[in-house]
Amino acid sequence: MAELFTPYTIKGLSLKNRIVMPPMCQYSVVAEDGIPNSWHEVHYVSRAVGGAGLIIVEMTGIHPDGRITNKDLGIWSDAHIPAYKKIIDEVHRYGAKMGIQLGHAGRKALDAEPPVAPSAIPFNDQSKMPHALTTAEVKELVQAYKQAAIRAVKAGFDTVEIHGAHGYLIHQFHSPLTNKRDDEYGQDLALFGVEVIQAVKEVVPADMPIIMRVSAKEYVDGGYDVDYITEISRRYRDAGVDIFHITSGGEGPIGSGGRPNSGPGYQLDLAEHIKSKLGVPVIAVGRLEKYEDAQQAVTKGAADLVAVGRGMLNDPYWALHAAVALKGKADVPEQYVRGF
Repeated sequence: MAELFTPYTIKGLSLKNRIVMPPMCQYSVVAEDGIPNSWHEVHYVSRAVGGAGLIIVEMTGIHPDGRITNKDLGIWSDAHIPAYKKIIDEVHRYGAKMGIQLGHAGRKALDAEPPVAPSAIPFNDQSKMPHALTTAEVKELVQAYKQAAIRAVKAGFDTVEIHGAHGYLIHQFHSPLTNKRDDEYGQDLALFGVEVIQAVKEVVPADMPIIMRVSAKEYVDGGYDVDYITEISRRYRDAGVDIFHITSGGEGPIGSGGRPNSGPGYQLDLAEHIKSKLGVPVIAVGRLEKYEDAQQAVTKGAADLVAVGRGMLNDPYWALHAAVALKGKADVPEQYVRGF
């Protein structure tokens, strides 16, 4: 039986445990031209020292206007590569693997002038009216994802995650709420995501797994449910996704704030549903910061990997503390043994 500290391998990615630090934008630290700085180095390397198996960098813009804010990271030029490589080398030094989440915020890009979207529908009454992408511009963005993936490989990332959740651009394309187009990308709502996956798959090594994050449910009137996204994800799986990272929400006044009355593991049933229906590995996320909850997600077979977000913001050494609590033993760095 697998448990939280069982190693995990998929294709060429081997992890020492099932613990993932999910992408979490830092916002408050200005990343000059989207280039990671000393804050990001400390932030990510400290979680590697703290025992995480896989660390995924925050949503990283494939285009300058694809960032949520201008304080966020990007990978739209080769100038970004050296800073990422420096961080990755240090993360590897402490036994963790590193992924990058490639994304575009679409209509939720706060600093873009104007933001872009599948259709000219603003996120809410306070948001800017987005520019509806032309068919040619959509195809250009597919290529931007491809070029970003090439740079991610050059930087040394171990895996690439494509962001198709939380109301950002790919989510906007596959959601009937936000895609009102009449071209090929409106006739087939999964097409943009499929083309992005195929473009990324063309340029990453054959043994590098591709992860995709999807919102399994939209908590808003008229929003889709888990059965709908399961069929969209079936298309994504067939296009080349190896692992699905299952979250929810992102559209509408309810979705943008998370599920009402959410509790520990509130998205776990969604992850288990997609895992069982599609026969794919999944990463579960959502209020799993209690060690026992994270452990049960794996031991019960609901998820293959567990992402701990806020718990790791609170405690960089969450994985080490979990090992002590669950196993009575942890692989503590020699420098910190006295503290344990």
